[in-house]
Amino acid sequence: MMPRLGASAAYRIAFTYSCAFALAILVLGIAVYYAADAQFRHQQDVGIAAGSTLLMREYREGGIPDLREAITKREVHESDGGYHYALFDEAGVRSGGTLDIARPEPGRRDLIVKAPDGQTRPERALVTQLPGGYRFVIAADLEALERIDRIILELFSAAFLIVVLMGVAGALLLGTYLRSRLSRISGTAQAIAGGDLDHRIAVSDRNDEFDQLGSALNAMLDRIARLLENLRQVSSDVAHDLRTPLARLRGQVEAALDGDQDPAVLRRSLKRALAQSDELLSLFAAILRIAEVESGALARHFTAVNITDLATDLYESYAPAVADQGRTLESTVQAGVNIVGDRELIAQALINLLDNAQRHTPVATDILISAKATTQHIILSVSDNGPGVVPHDRTLIVRRFARLDASRSMPGHGLGLNLAAAIAEAHKGRLLIEDNGPGLRVSLLLPVHSTKA
Repeated sequence: MMPRLGASAAYRIAFTYSCAFALAILVLGIAVYYAADAQFRHQQDVGIAAGSTLLMREYREGGIPDLREAITKREVHESDGGYHYALFDEAGVRSGGTLDIARPEPGRRDLIVKAPDGQTRPERALVTQLPGGYRFVIAADLEALERIDRIILELFSAAFLIVVLMGVAGALLLGTYLRSRLSRISGTAQAIAGGDLDHRIAVSDRNDEFDQLGSALNAMLDRIARLLENLRQVSSDVAHDLRTPLARLRGQVEAALDGDQDPAVLRRSLKRALAQSDELLSLFAAILRIAEVESGALARHFTAVNITDLATDLYESYAPAVADQGRTLESTVQAGVNIVGDRELIAQALINLLDNAQRHTPVATDILISAKATTQHIILSVSDNGPGVVPHDRTLIVRRFARLDASRSMPGHGLGLNLAAAIAEAHKGRLLIEDNGPGLRVSLLLPVHSTKA
């Protein structure tokens, strides 16, 4: 249903623009009208002055008689009414010319002249004071000038009316177009509010401002949908993951209360309960850490990070522990790799990848940590030659609490890769899981923001 024009912001904007344009045309037309009128009058004054100069030459050569004779000749030759003349004596009596007016004051002025048919007409005159009290008047008919002014005014009025009509039509079309494009956004918002979280704004191939806004809003909705999915997943997985350790904790507390009251036995039970509590606290700490990273607030504190030094330090720290577990850790770290980011977060992501590589590979597995820079990315990888992960499970293991161990007998909560992915996204990058042929390679692809560390 079409809303009232006054209630639509799109129509208000369109009509405001149309009115502003019409006002500008009106101001321009008025300025042109008065400028043209002033120019025509100036040209007329120049013509009158030139005619007066010629007749004053006759006066200087032969006095009043020659001036009167020259006036008569000119009136005969200018019978078409181009100029009109009058000569008044000191008493105000017209002694030459046919201009039917009372003796005017000297100077330039507009006069109302009586025509032979009894009608009056406006004329522009130049009155010259002569010796002996005489006054010479030369005047030009203003009807032609006023006729030109009327033509200009009529043409401008017609043009202005056309402009206004075109402006109204354009405003209606523009308002309809704006409302149509905005209705797509509002329709999507209403659908989302109604529970249809999969609804998105239609985006055309033109990539104009509305399409860019639609793309940005679609990206925002996609992120909100992912967050909601994560929230649902977290709610389900937290309940599932907490059930077993809480049941164990409760069982240990009950066994301690109902069992042998020997202090040593009670102490062992309390230690086991404390270990279960620490496991639960570590779970919640990991969840809070992921939430903190995903909020994006840490990006304000990014500084220059020397990735070469970071990867080298982690290799030197982890190599002995990896060797103690029967695996080998090697490194290929490119020199001079730098980035703007959070050193602690990047280190945490690499540590999680190293822990996963150790936890999910058999003894005698070779693990490699690498760091290199390309023209577009800083690539930090941890790869192994273990059993790897089948392709359809590679997107699953990044999800929060996702574990390929269905029995959940192995230690951990399935948050390591999810935290690594969140850290990559916080740095405007992404986590890439690939086949290492054999084994698995997990990489942090971070955009290049080079700086000297």
